Amino acid sequence: MVILINFDTIIITILLISILKNFFMENNKYGKIFWITGLSGSGKSTIGEHLKKMINRKYGKTIIIHGDNMRDIFQLKFYTMTKRLKLGKSYSDLCRLLAQQNINVVFTTVGLFNELFLYNRKNLKKNYVEIYIKTDIEKLKKNKSKTFYKVRTHNVWGLDLKPQFPKKPDIMIENNFQVSPAILAKKIFEKINIIKS
Repeated sequence: MVILINFDTIIITILLISILKNFFMENNKYGKIFWITGLSGSGKSTIGEHLKKMINRKYGKTIIIHGDNMRDIFQLKFYTMTKRLKLGKSYSDLCRLLAQQNINVVFTTVGLFNELFLYNRKNLKKNYVEIYIKTDIEKLKKNKSKTFYKVRTHNVWGLDLKPQFPKKPDIMIENNFQVSPAILAKKIFEKINIIKS
């Protein structure tokens, strides 16, 4: 029996297999979620902005979302514990949606609930990196930029709301305001590289 092999057909078949392989590999990729949490005024947003640039350069398309910006855009003026927790879970769902489109997300928020951290672990799975910025509440109270630490207000983390700090964050950095946010971001990025290696 003689088998005739068309060379052009073989080349086309190989090219098609290669294209399909790359297509499915690309569409099976998931972005990472770098969830930065800590008390208000701890430097989350500024550190996150520096970190986003580093992640974007090394790991590809990355966006940053600040919880405060989300509140402003959608005019979310509620601050009770119950509604904060519900909002935190919605943020988590948004991050998952973006990660499914192969986009890395740096998300900064307070959201100091153990229930939320557990929800993130379950909802975002291996794509989730929890980063905790530890700070001294007494130093934050002296920070002039955060007036709600100085005036009598309600529903403030660290004052009348008892924070539930992450028990086992993937990365923990202490911000004593003695070094720049850029340096702290670099330290976090170095730890991220160890996690991803």
